[in-house]
Amino acid sequence: MNRSQLRDIALSRWDNEGGAGAPASPEAVVSRDRETEAPALGNSELVQLRIRVIAMENLLITLLAEASAPQLDLARDMASYISPRRGSTQHRMTIHAATQIRHLVGRASLIRERALS
Repeated sequence: MNRSQLRDIALSRWDNEGGAGAPASPEAVVSRDRETEAPALGNSELVQLRIRVIAMENLLITLLAEASAPQLDLARDMASYISPRRGSTQHRMTIHAATQIRHLVGRASLIRERALS
């Protein structure tokens, strides 16, 4: 099975709840013993990923706007859990992920305030 087919199988999992079902075929299962590289994404695939991320962010903000205060506190606290293992250096993407959680909760709070006024 070539990389293109493996990529297509991985992307198709998004349409079936993250691949919760059985794999399409035995060949689709990649051995854990063998290290595989992620195939390079083409422009159209990157565009689709961006669209999905934007949609998911907006859906999450909508849900957070209706969340209770303890749930919002829990979401903010989750940002603190995104950290490297002990002894590891903080990675730039880790810092951005934690910041992004805080921004999503903040944007949801703005929508919540507008809805109440």
